[in-house]
Amino acid sequence: MTDLSIDARLLAPDNHRHHSNMPVVAIASAALLLGALALSASFTWRQGVLFLVGGGLGLSLYHALFGFTSAWRVFIAARRGAGLRAQMVMLAIAVVLFFPALAHGTLFGQPVHGEYGAVGVGMLTGAFLFGLGMQMGGACASGTLYTAGGGNTRMLVTLAAFIAGSTIGARHLPWWSAQPNIGAVSLIDTLGWMPGLALCLVLMAGIYLFTVQAEKRTYGRLEPGARTDLTGVRRFLQGPWPLLWGAVALALGNFATLYLDGRPWGITSAFALWGSKIAMALGADVASWGYWQGARAASLQQSIFSDITSVMDFGIMLGALLAAGLSGKFNPTWRLPLPSLLAAIVGGLLLGYGARLAYGCNIGAYFSGIASGSLHGWCWLVAAFIGNIIGTRLRPLFGLTVERGPVPIAKPA
Repeated sequence: MTDLSIDARLLAPDNHRHHSNMPVVAIASAALLLGALALSASFTWRQGVLFLVGGGLGLSLYHALFGFTSAWRVFIAARRGAGLRAQMVMLAIAVVLFFPALAHGTLFGQPVHGEYGAVGVGMLTGAFLFGLGMQMGGACASGTLYTAGGGNTRMLVTLAAFIAGSTIGARHLPWWSAQPNIGAVSLIDTLGWMPGLALCLVLMAGIYLFTVQAEKRTYGRLEPGARTDLTGVRRFLQGPWPLLWGAVALALGNFATLYLDGRPWGITSAFALWGSKIAMALGADVASWGYWQGARAASLQQSIFSDITSVMDFGIMLGALLAAGLSGKFNPTWRLPLPSLLAAIVGGLLLGYGARLAYGCNIGAYFSGIASGSLHGWCWLVAAFIGNIIGTRLRPLFGLTVERGPVPIAKPA
């Protein structure tokens, strides 16, 4: 049975030239522009710009096919490591940019702080569940948003379950937070920013080289990148991008978020907010939950458009829609096999629940956590990867594909 998630549809061979879908391009462009203007007028200019930053991140994710889920799976199952190497490049650029700014406490005069989480039972359990959910649901947090925005209907199911799981996780988080933990550990504070930076770069280089050796040992050479006959501006607009372009774009987008918002990029806290607002509208006493006490309490009463994470999430989906229109690949499929649909629901619930326990997802905990010099980001990577190993083995039970050979790449027309 074919997997209808990001894995099959976006990695399928592209044997013909796509022409842009101009109505989709026009709708997405207008929504991004008008949304940015409305947010700037209703809140602050930063809100509007962050909406556009989200749009740029969504376009970059789609055009570079920058997946965390598929990248980990093809390494686990087929020892293809291009996606993992791209992640290490992204992280290396990010720590080089983030560490000096976070050590100084300001960036171009703007106060900034990192993303830190307590390392313990709850965090490790959440990361493991999230990793398991990645393979069942077919994507991570960023992947769910950009594939849903790009027209993948299965991922809309995953997104709905993701929101539900995040809401349940928010309800249970105080209990998990009370389980044994060593608290948050900052490598910048513990080692100093330069030694901490050096340690992170060594670890990233080690992972990079390990994937190179593993792939060459299996295949004799490294897999070539996506090929296309498009060049220059046309390739930039229509894709596919080299993975390196995506790595650079995501690192710079996260750095821009750090400056504009004072903290790194995150995704899933918005899902807990959306789900909690829905539960509150249905009569649940959400305000009494421990998760919504203190600094978070005001968010329940305010518009979701005042929440920067929500605004950026909406931008990501619209940016992916724009990319799908530019590449001519916006083609929603509404027929979903029942086993695949069930996996999307279970996977989404695990993703949402795990993200709340682990202080974030592949973006907020893994990417932004490591970029912030937080030990929990590295621990998240280990625990989530273990979850991915098990999830990869479970996929065939739901009719989902597991790549056993080279990942299909786009071919010249």
